[in-house]
Amino acid sequence: MVNLRGEHIYLRALEPEDLEFIYRIENDTSLWELSDTQTPYSRFLIKQYLENAQQDIFEAKQLRLAINTLENTTIGLIDVFDFDIKNKRAGIGILIENEVNRNQGYGREALKLLVNYCFEVLHLHQVYANISENNIASLKLFETDGFKIIGLKKDWSFDGINYANEYILQRIND
Repeated sequence: MVNLRGEHIYLRALEPEDLEFIYRIENDTSLWELSDTQTPYSRFLIKQYLENAQQDIFEAKQLRLAINTLENTTIGLIDVFDFDIKNKRAGIGILIENEVNRNQGYGREALKLLVNYCFEVLHLHQVYANISENNIASLKLFETDGFKIIGLKKDWSFDGINYANEYILQRIND
């Protein structure tokens, strides 16, 4: 049986009460580079998103879960996106909102729980991640969890001044 609860965190479905948390994350311009966001989101749009978040992953082709500490504090989000049931693959993205919660092992635990869920429950053959070459912490996180760099997309992202390369990492279910 797959557990979405680890030693220090658990993953849970989004709730209407997550509106302010998601609003903060989606409108924090310092995080936009991670998600290719280019415009702010209104509370109205996020509320609509949360109302539709109950859609099954097979219908929505994505799944967003909250990362909570065992003390019930929401500290981040973890996503399955581009869910492709035919080819049994999906992308994974993770974000820990506050810097004080980064490098504490929460992301590593969340990633491990989600990858296990993808392989054991969704029966995926592979998962992948797209990570900027400048995001050393995320590269290390995913590589520690068994992801391998399989390619480099040159000049992939433009921040208004410079282009950045982006790695694609992949983990195949053995």
